[in-house]
Amino acid sequence: MNETLSNDDLAVSVSDDNLVVRATIDRPDQRNALGENVIRGLHDVLEAADDGDQRVVVIRGAEGTFCSGGDMTEFPIGQGTQAYRENFGALSGLIKRMHATDALTVAAVEGYCLAGGLGLASACEFVISSADAEFGTPEVEVGLFPAQAMAPIARAGSEKAVLDLLFTGKRVDAERAKEIGLVTDIVPADEFDAELDELVDTLAANSPVLIAMGKEAYYEQRDMGFGEALSYLKEMITLIAMSDETEEGINAFLTDSEPDWRGR
Repeated sequence: MNETLSNDDLAVSVSDDNLVVRATIDRPDQRNALGENVIRGLHDVLEAADDGDQRVVVIRGAEGTFCSGGDMTEFPIGQGTQAYRENFGALSGLIKRMHATDALTVAAVEGYCLAGGLGLASACEFVISSADAEFGTPEVEVGLFPAQAMAPIARAGSEKAVLDLLFTGKRVDAERAKEIGLVTDIVPADEFDAELDELVDTLAANSPVLIAMGKEAYYEQRDMGFGEALSYLKEMITLIAMSDETEEGINAFLTDSEPDWRGR
């Protein structure tokens, strides 16, 4: 992967070891709204990560704002049902792609994380928030219900708290967002980059086979019954244990050395 994936609305960079890709929504004048160009660019980043060696994808917003939601200037007002389906389907497709990709996704949230932006963050496996971040789904203010964003938000947060957000449009601080399950960790603004880098480095040090199969196992079992999930996960851990990566990891542990992950 290389930085040619960048476009006018999305800045992309790859770590020196090629294990981490960072995608920054670069529309500060629009509070980093999710326009078509941004969504298409994030799709391209995820696809390139699957084709490459990247184990972690970090999504961030430029100039201290994560994302304010969908770009209302791109709404197909008066263009009919199909135009709306295509417009809203872009975010839905991106969220599905985020769950399907083999890399772990991290939302680095600063400033506003609203509406579809909160859906985007909630779809990530990890959400690191600056202490001064603000979360909410204010769509009700314009008579719109955040239906697609609700899918990842409702699965991440507690039911009553999510309903409160969806139907009141209220905004909550990072502490409340963490309390209801929408945030993994909160860090002071002046420590944000260092804490984010530490998490990313920890995640990227994992076996790529473990990341890909573990992520797949998590999402597949989530909506299964308990017994069905146990049976499915027994097969998944068997496959992971039989991989060359696990053998490498166990040998490294026994010989007190660092494992050489090669995605086998």
